[in-house]
Amino acid sequence: MKFKGLFFLCIVMICSFSLRAQDPAAPIFPKLGKSDTIRVASTNDNGIMIPWMQLNDVTIFAARIWKSPAEQAAYNRLRYNVLKVMPYALFAKRRYEQLEQDIAHTPEKKEQKQLVKQCDKEIKDMFNREIKELTITQGQILTKLIDREVGRTTYDIIKQTKGGFAAFSYQIVARVVGHNLKSTYDPTEDRDIESIIRTSGFYQ
Repeated sequence: MKFKGLFFLCIVMICSFSLRAQDPAAPIFPKLGKSDTIRVASTNDNGIMIPWMQLNDVTIFAARIWKSPAEQAAYNRLRYNVLKVMPYALFAKRRYEQLEQDIAHTPEKKEQKQLVKQCDKEIKDMFNREIKELTITQGQILTKLIDREVGRTTYDIIKQTKGGFAAFSYQIVARVVGHNLKSTYDPTEDRDIESIIRTSGFYQ
């Protein structure tokens, strides 16, 4: 009789262990307060669910100390020029991205040329209205910012859309008036420009 009772006890223990192995303990979630209404991601850390959310990067700039009034004046001029031409660089970025998307969805070569022609006209119209009034320094900054925003130089954009000869011709004219369509942007070398852009609210 004792042996029979021991046998049943072993069966019960084995079944109980099997059920526990197949039904792990439910994870523990933190208690919600009355103001906790935002859904966030969570990570299971040994049975405890830890909520988390990804935050945007924050860049902190220290107050700049000027070596001289002349250095501060030069920075203020640079800031004025960057803020003057940055909207044109952003326009070029948006318009060029739109052109690439339109061309990608247009198999016909003839229609692609029409899209390029339309884009070229819009840029020329803007040039005739506003960009032609830029100073040489502002034009030089603009070519750098176009490379920063679009990821390629003004020369490369013209070469891709209008051909090598057109790019070469535009470059000759640009060099005469002190511009270089092949200018590239280096965040380290152009750190003052980068600082101005980052602190001026263009990407908020």
